[in-house]
Amino acid sequence: MGKGEKKTDVMVSEKRVKLHIFEPSMRQIWTVVGMGKEHWIEPDFDFCSCEGYYFGRVRGKKSCYHLESAKLAKQENNVEVITFSDDEYSDFVKGIVVDL
Repeated sequence: MGKGEKKTDVMVSEKRVKLHIFEPSMRQIWTVVGMGKEHWIEPDFDFCSCEGYYFGRVRGKKSCYHLESAKLAKQENNVEVITFSDDEYSDFVKGIVVDL
């Protein structure tokens, strides 16, 4: 990360915000590749699976840099969209849960 560059800008410019779409149902799962691992997020409900989000909420914070990155990526239309088959949905969700 360069001097003066924010984490959110880096996350967006490196296309670390991902929207996984499962077809034909059109179910969606959002993830953000953080500094150490991929986090499950739900931007519409202000949720992130990272520890920083959890402990931040305990202290009264409303967000984390993963959610802020997703909001910025959506504004800039700079989200990586990945399409899967509905048959892959269960295994995908299991993989996310195992990483939590």
